[in-house]
Amino acid sequence: MTRLIILDRDGVLNQDSDAYVKSVEEWIAIDGSAEAVGRLCDAGVTVAVATNQSGLARGYFGQADLDAMHEKMSQLAAQYGGQFAHIAWCPHGPDDCCDCRKPLPGLIEQICTALKLSQADIDNAWMVGDALRDLQAGHSAGCQTALVRTGKGSQSEKKLADDASIAHSPVFDDLATFVDWYLHQPH
Repeated sequence: MTRLIILDRDGVLNQDSDAYVKSVEEWIAIDGSAEAVGRLCDAGVTVAVATNQSGLARGYFGQADLDAMHEKMSQLAAQYGGQFAHIAWCPHGPDDCCDCRKPLPGLIEQICTALKLSQADIDNAWMVGDALRDLQAGHSAGCQTALVRTGKGSQSEKKLADDASIAHSPVFDDLATFVDWYLHQPH
């Protein structure tokens, strides 16, 4: 069985911005996030990313900018032995009626298809995010879910109990703290 961790991007791996992260210069890693990805990979865990990127639809940045941000993210993780098995992103705006924008599970389904994973793999997987929509997407796909307090996570934590489907999700200070906990769980 594949051990899989799916990460939201903005607010989990890098600093989030209400004005959108629009360029490689604005993509700033959260302390410890790249090292955390490396530790997961060193332990044999497959790491993927599922991220809403409506800035594309809104015209705030182009595909080349997004590719450059993901290249920076991948290179930084690689410095610590980490790699992303797949990066899935939704380029649509909130009114585009797509099936991939979180809280819908489409991005997780794309990851499953790309990595040839079974539902059993997904049932054993974790979706880690800083927003309720990240956890809702994970839950809809069948993943276990965890919230981090970085990014919008502290605000999201206050609303976690409002959604019974994800209210049980453990909460961690950041991705590094989640990884510390996860790697000490029986697998």
